[in-house]
Amino acid sequence: MKIKRDSEIEGAVVEMEGAKDVTMKILIGPDDGSQNIIMRLFTVSPGGHTPYHTHDFEHLVKVLAGTGVVVDKDGNRHDLSPGHNVFVEPNEKHQFANPHSEPLEMTCTIPNPDVK
Repeated sequence: MKIKRDSEIEGAVVEMEGAKDVTMKILIGPDDGSQNIIMRLFTVSPGGHTPYHTHDFEHLVKVLAGTGVVVDKDGNRHDLSPGHNVFVEPNEKHQFANPHSEPLEMTCTIPNPDVK
């Protein structure tokens, strides 16, 4: 068993093209012995956003703090706040954005893309 605190994990700036003011922490992943799934914590600063992008794997998102929006494959914006959960299908275009004044924090759990 592995137990870690978010505050003890170093974050990194997301440097994907189209990302603005987003940081990510790997909460649990391969370095912790989890070879098949990865739990990440994203913080989207006010005015920030992830790229409008796709992945070839599904992911599960849980909003923990702040408010924001998720943009779906048709460009529709859906409001998010703590307690919202989002399922993104493989290859579904999506974006998370924070047009508000407080940071948006959310976990994102994915299958390890290095495991086929």
